[in-house]
Amino acid sequence: MSIEVSSSLPLVEIDGSPFEVGVALGRHGRDIVHRHLIRTHGWASVIAFAGHERIVAARALVEAHFPRYFEELHGLAKGLELPFDEVFAWNCRGDIRAIAPDGCTTVMLPGQRLTLAHNEDGDPGLRPGCAIVRIASAGGRAFFGFVYPGSLPGHTFALNDAGLAMAVNNIRSRQTGPGMPRMVLCRAVLDCGTVREALDMLRSSQRAAAFHISLAQPGNRGIASVEFTHSACSIRQVDAPEVHANHLIHDGTREERQRVTASSRSRQERGEEILAGGVTGVEPLAVLWDRQRTALPMYREQPDDPDGENTLATAVFRVDMDRIACEIYDRAHAAPLFRFEERRSLLD
Repeated sequence: MSIEVSSSLPLVEIDGSPFEVGVALGRHGRDIVHRHLIRTHGWASVIAFAGHERIVAARALVEAHFPRYFEELHGLAKGLELPFDEVFAWNCRGDIRAIAPDGCTTVMLPGQRLTLAHNEDGDPGLRPGCAIVRIASAGGRAFFGFVYPGSLPGHTFALNDAGLAMAVNNIRSRQTGPGMPRMVLCRAVLDCGTVREALDMLRSSQRAAAFHISLAQPGNRGIASVEFTHSACSIRQVDAPEVHANHLIHDGTREERQRVTASSRSRQERGEEILAGGVTGVEPLAVLWDRQRTALPMYREQPDDPDGENTLATAVFRVDMDRIACEIYDRAHAAPLFRFEERRSLLD
């Protein structure tokens, strides 16, 4: 993997055992977690469920099926200097109720060169603790991705050393149930070698809640759009330009009970409107950085955003048959902070 770095949003490089990786992640985010996160209503409302039977059962599932991530979570708690039960519950924040304070918009553009692009929207109070990480965890695949303080990697955007790119959107499902935490499943995607392996894992897993995941990889002809919920897993190949915000839109899942915020509905509508107009061709940044709907824009930087979220980073993956390149921005209409590239032999 080649890396070019500018400034601002930091690059944190971590090597070690899963526990050591978790400790390093925790130490990086510790200050902002103690200064901001644990003082929020979101944290309090999640931690109230730390002893819930479904959270207790989820801990047993993670320990049994994904022991490396269980150790990573233990290390994260140690690095954060917080009780493990609280940190584990925070990493299950969308698995109990439709309350997770995470947003995001993804643009998927098929063609000779595939393009997968993503606005990462989250609590602006966490911005000082966010980072781009480059992680090599013993027993797993190396990857880079955007991380929030206090959270496992994998539920934002990322690229692993097999050239597998992913972008994840929060879904506020009201039909959660017993199962594997959705953030752990996303972490598991980063250790997959192919799109098919990731899809098989997501389809066969016992899932607690809902996410939308977009997957792309050199050598694959299309982008996979996945909406998984507690009870369903809808997978389709993207054959035409498409946008996805924070609610279920696939035919097989859209009727499930979910919370659709005004921002999510507006971003979905505006993204579809831009793509239908053909104004942008294949350039995704004109979609992701759009502010035409001033009250509920695609690119979010209002201090009083109704969901309490701002756009913290934008990633654009451009996928050819033998290589994938990524540019990461921390603000609209600026030069990219990072450029990453993975090359893949066509014989793999």
